[in-house]
Amino acid sequence: MKKLNLIFPLALFFTCHLFYGQKIDFEEYDLDNGLHVILHQDNSVPIVTTSVLYHVGSKDENPERTGFAHFFEHLLFEGTKHIPKGKWFSIVTGNGGSNNAYTTDDFTYYYENFPSNNLKLGLWMESERMLHPIIDQKGVDTQNEVVKEEKRMRYDNSPYGKWNEEVKSKLYEVHPYSQTTIGKMEHLDAATLEEFMAFNKKYYVPNNAILTVAGDIDILQTKEWISDYFAPIPKGVTIERSFPKERPISKTIRAEAYDPNIQIPAIFLAYRTPGRNTRDARVLDVISTYLSKGKSSKLYKKLVDNQKMSLQVAAFNMNNEDYSTYVILSLPLGETTLTTLVAEIDEEVEKIKNELISEKDYQKLQNQFESEFVSANANIEGVANSLAEYYAFYDGNTYLINDELDLYKYISREDIRQVARKYLNTNQRLELYYLPESQKEEK
Repeated sequence: MKKLNLIFPLALFFTCHLFYGQKIDFEEYDLDNGLHVILHQDNSVPIVTTSVLYHVGSKDENPERTGFAHFFEHLLFEGTKHIPKGKWFSIVTGNGGSNNAYTTDDFTYYYENFPSNNLKLGLWMESERMLHPIIDQKGVDTQNEVVKEEKRMRYDNSPYGKWNEEVKSKLYEVHPYSQTTIGKMEHLDAATLEEFMAFNKKYYVPNNAILTVAGDIDILQTKEWISDYFAPIPKGVTIERSFPKERPISKTIRAEAYDPNIQIPAIFLAYRTPGRNTRDARVLDVISTYLSKGKSSKLYKKLVDNQKMSLQVAAFNMNNEDYSTYVILSLPLGETTLTTLVAEIDEEVEKIKNELISEKDYQKLQNQFESEFVSANANIEGVANSLAEYYAFYDGNTYLINDELDLYKYISREDIRQVARKYLNTNQRLELYYLPESQKEEK
């Protein structure tokens, strides 16, 4: 869902002034129906975030019915038994709040920010979404058109809008990470109302969800309201997940894709890497920061500043639950070819694999990660999101919100070299040449 520009005045002070070394306290427990609850009290400002993370994303979908999780992100704003159709957003904004939602390969996340005197309203609304959603043909038809328009705007008609779809479909052979969160419109068109209702009944249940409440709260009162609104919701059937394993890539996958919305080609180098709850995934995060975070990073300084070969260069690790996808991309400048960019990028990657990075660069990385960690948890909304994701995807270890920065600090220069050697090899990657449609016509 597109971020809404609905900000109430108190949001200007919507921070918890977190500094490294200051622990984030929280309490967590389970209701009898399986709902996991996390509470974080911060009474510094009269703001509260209520969020629900459902452990359902695009990887959970029937390959013949892709796009369901993202579709439900929209559909569950349609209305409930006690919230009239189309009134969700007006209720939130009319009570001084803001809200949003988003979907990934692994989960769907909903949240509301309210002045703390409206916490009860936020809890009630999320319990309504879980217990009493109205799923009817009219709502399905309405959101079908909304999703189609989003797909046209963000993917079909947007420059470079389909690069992720092209990368995922070629990098993953058997795992559902080959699917995109937006899905295929023909799958949504073909789906019956009964299929949508079955998807809701299976995944949007308390035992597949995490409720997080963070901010200016009274713990005992909050627990009482949670019990009132969420405890009566029936537990769903236990969800069994068993996804196929990918065979290791042992030979370079070379592919081309064509985009009618671009004039400048791009190169995408993609590697299949371990899931987010691994030490190697964290090391790859460090490597991507070293390569392309900021104008002094190695690839930016080399290709954009010094050699004037590239308009843009980036390296990032798309962390997911089962596998992650490590991507290096670049757009050429002037007469520079994509093959030249690949050679220049590989030269920098080989340096990491064969030499220890300098002590100066290593200390810079330490400082960058400390700054990013503080920024990510510098407001109540960020803390709520972090708490939910740590519990959901790090073996229930919610306390990582306090410990994870230390895990990054223990990554050594030797670790960086070793992990680069392990994963960032030319015979273990996809080389996607992302080209203007006109070049296809020329061929």
